[in-house]
Amino acid sequence: MLPELKLQPLRCVLAILDQGGFHAAAKHLHRSQPAVSMAVRELEERLGQPLFEKGNGKAALTPYGQWCLPRFRELVAHHDRVSRDALAMACHQSGRVDIATVPSVASRLMPGILASFVINHPGIEINLQDGHSELVSQMVVTGEVELGITSLWQPEEGLEFTPLLHDEIGVVCRDDHPLATKDRLHWQELAGHTLIRNGTSRLLEGSPTAGLLDRSALYISNMISLTAMLEAGIGITTLPRLAFQEEHVRLRFVPLAEPRLERRIGLICRAGVSLSPAAAAMQRHVMAYLADRET
Repeated sequence: MLPELKLQPLRCVLAILDQGGFHAAAKHLHRSQPAVSMAVRELEERLGQPLFEKGNGKAALTPYGQWCLPRFRELVAHHDRVSRDALAMACHQSGRVDIATVPSVASRLMPGILASFVINHPGIEINLQDGHSELVSQMVVTGEVELGITSLWQPEEGLEFTPLLHDEIGVVCRDDHPLATKDRLHWQELAGHTLIRNGTSRLLEGSPTAGLLDRSALYISNMISLTAMLEAGIGITTLPRLAFQEEHVRLRFVPLAEPRLERRIGLICRAGVSLSPAAAAMQRHVMAYLADRET
């Protein structure tokens, strides 16, 4: 049966050698000299071999002790390293968090979220990926990422959804389009205009605007291509406000007032599965950041 080696006697052996004797080791370890001597004696009994030469008044290692010394150092150092790493991770000072978001959140919200997060948690590594809402959900379900920020069209088994914010739907058109001068739009005002559907157009389903989708002959899923078509004046589209790219100066976002539609953006994680300390820190940070942003 293998002997169980406790760390404290190993620390005593190392201190005796590093400090130059039993008395100096006891002072360094804030223990009495008899306690240090007893710890070494019990260790020798457990191992079945003496570590120090007897009777010469000096802390001299036996050949067996010399063989043990580097291994004792390695064991103590490994223990201390693991303890530091585990404590740092538990205190959110180290670790890694994998998170996926829809592109609009990645470009509009994540820069501010991550800028403040890395200040408070400089030791945590962050892996951010973006994709459409279904992909984000899939990545969370399969465990590829721990957290996702997306809009859920309907509840999904195995996922826990925490609402973060509401993102209103509006009409996007070129600045010289007849609708561009409006403050708000009624859905009936969209009739007769060429509507370009996109990946978020499903938000209109089940509303009075659903008929507009049936009459649309254009569908573009890629945001770069969609923006190019809008800037070319080919038609109009509907987008959540966060998905509207404000840097395109020729485009206008006009809120849809009737009906008022919005998508719910939320944080998703696997139901019934604990988050790592780093991911839990990110979850709390995201929720606090967006709560402050709303106020």
